[in-house]
Amino acid sequence: MTSTVPASLFRTNGSSALQAVFLDMDGTLVDTEGFWWDAEVEVFADLGHRLDEAWRDIVVGGPMTRSAGYLIESTGADITVAELTVLLNEKFEQRITRGVPLMPGAERLLAELARHNIPTALVSASHRRIIDRILASLGRDRFALTVAGDEVGRTKPHPEPYLTAARGVGADPTLCAVIEDTATGVAAAEAAGCRVVAVPSVAPIAPSPGRVVVRSLEEVNVPFLRTLITGI
Repeated sequence: MTSTVPASLFRTNGSSALQAVFLDMDGTLVDTEGFWWDAEVEVFADLGHRLDEAWRDIVVGGPMTRSAGYLIESTGADITVAELTVLLNEKFEQRITRGVPLMPGAERLLAELARHNIPTALVSASHRRIIDRILASLGRDRFALTVAGDEVGRTKPHPEPYLTAARGVGADPTLCAVIEDTATGVAAAEAAGCRVVAVPSVAPIAPSPGRVVVRSLEEVNVPFLRTLITGI
C-alpha cells in the first residue's frame, strides 16, 4: 500500500458528508479487462490448452489466485497457481508497456474529484507491479492512496482492501463511495459498508439497496456521489 498524503489530513469531524471515493482500476478506470483475458488465453495456449469464452465472466474482476486456480482446474493444465501468476503478470505487462486506454469519463471524474479536494484511493486486486505501471497512464498524484491485491491479507471479494483504504485516509467506510465494474469488487465494497456505484464492464450487475448501476463513468460526478451518502 502506498500513500502520498498523511492520513491525519482527512480525519473527520462527525459530519455525514461524503468523506472519500475509492475506485477500482481494471475495467473501471482503465480499459484493461480484455488485456487480462488475452493474456490468459495466450498463456494457456502456450501450455497447450484452449480457454472457453464462457469462463471469461467467471474470472473477471477476481483476485489472480482465484482466477488462476479456476483456469488450472478447468483446463487440467500442469502448472501451479504461483507459476501461472508469474506468467500472467508478464504477459499483461507486455500489453501495457505502451500505455493503457482510460475508460470514458475517467479523466474528467478524477480531475473533478481533485478540484473538490475529495480524498481518492485506487483499490485494485492487481499486484503492485501492475498498478505502478498503470499509474503512469492514470497519474500517481491523482490518488492519496493506492492499495494492491498483493499488499493485503485477503483481497476482493473480502472487504479488507476497502477497509484498508478507509483507514489509510482516515474515513468512515459508511461515508465513502466506491466505484467498481465487477460483482467481486462490488461484494468487497458492500461488505466494507461503503456505498457503491457499479459500472459493469463484462458481466451485468443488478441494482440493489445502497448500490446504483450506471452505464459509464460519464454518468458519475461529485454531486451524484455526495447524494449516495446524504440521500438528498
